[in-house]
Amino acid sequence: MLDIKFIRENQDTLKKSLKDRGVKIDLEGLIEVDESRRQTLVKLEELRQKKNIANDEISRLLKDKKDARAKIASMKSTSGQVDELEAKLREYQGKLNDLLLVIPNIAHSSIPVGDASAQKIVRSWGEVKKFDFTPLNHTEIAEALDIIDLPRAAKIAGSNFVLYKGWGARLERALINFMLDLHTSKHGYTEIFPPFLVNRRAMIGTG
Repeated sequence: MLDIKFIRENQDTLKKSLKDRGVKIDLEGLIEVDESRRQTLVKLEELRQKKNIANDEISRLLKDKKDARAKIASMKSTSGQVDELEAKLREYQGKLNDLLLVIPNIAHSSIPVGDASAQKIVRSWGEVKKFDFTPLNHTEIAEALDIIDLPRAAKIAGSNFVLYKGWGARLERALINFMLDLHTSKHGYTEIFPPFLVNRRAMIGTG
């Protein structure tokens, strides 16, 4: 999630990045929500300070056995305003978080602008084999072998995801184990098995 301070200070850069990605986000609306949040926070801090001062004055008046009713009434009014602003602040913060969560990271300058057709081959290995027939692509082969289920994957996670099944799932698991075994035995990595229950911050941080 992009930091709101970074967004405020780099709006033109972010607008270009969103345009290049073909993502439509109301950036002006986000900035307005953040501005309202910041203004509310300033007012809230001022009222909290006023409330603390009033508390000290009331304590002093009561200690000196003087009439503190006017101060108490004033403090109650201030407390009500504090409660209202705290509720507003939570509302603005919630709206801001919802907007921030859908903003993608800024793409590196080396990434081509456009759809899949704009992608460039950076490096290749070997030669493309020529056939005397029209070969199937990897998706067609996997579907013919019944080791993937693209319609079900789309229902679960949206487009561009794969659901492996049967031997496809077993092959995927074998490749994962191969990768772990290779890097832990040959390249000095330590395998970690983390908790599956995580807090909100960890989930947001890992996308």
